[in-house]
Amino acid sequence: MSHLIAIAYDDIFKAEEVRLTLAKLQREHLIELEDAAVVVKNAKGKVKLKQAINLTAAGATSGGFWGLLIGTLFLVPLFGAAVGAATGAISGALSDIGVDDEFMRELGETLQPDTSALFILIKKVTPDKVLDEVSKYGGKILRTSLSKDDEEQLQEVLNNRGVLPLDESAMS
Repeated sequence: MSHLIAIAYDDIFKAEEVRLTLAKLQREHLIELEDAAVVVKNAKGKVKLKQAINLTAAGATSGGFWGLLIGTLFLVPLFGAAVGAATGAISGALSDIGVDDEFMRELGETLQPDTSALFILIKKVTPDKVLDEVSKYGGKILRTSLSKDDEEQLQEVLNNRGVLPLDESAMS
């Protein structure tokens, strides 16, 4: 079961810094993320979503490749690539996986101007090692699907910028 965690930060760059830190930890197999997105509210109050993976672009690239391959077989590679890219882009745009965009926008509206928030869906985590890395950024929990006790412990870690033990079974 995945856990949703949304954390607000006091500037527009910190959420992206934490997301990059989590990406590094994922390469080290210390955390397995299902999704990670950043919401930024600029000085004028405009909310902008920054997805970790652009599904439309990924779909277009994948579709273009397969379209080119199939088009080559039927001696119309450019037409096949164009149709494949268009089909891939449409399917990528329609397959919204992970954290709901509308939910992120709504929560982003509650942020103060010139701040950001990180939304992550966690499949598995090694809490002590991951918390050591992300606790130095601080942050305020906006929403989680963790138990009340685990949420309080996580907020305490972020407040103190130090590590308190979390129940590993709660986040695995």
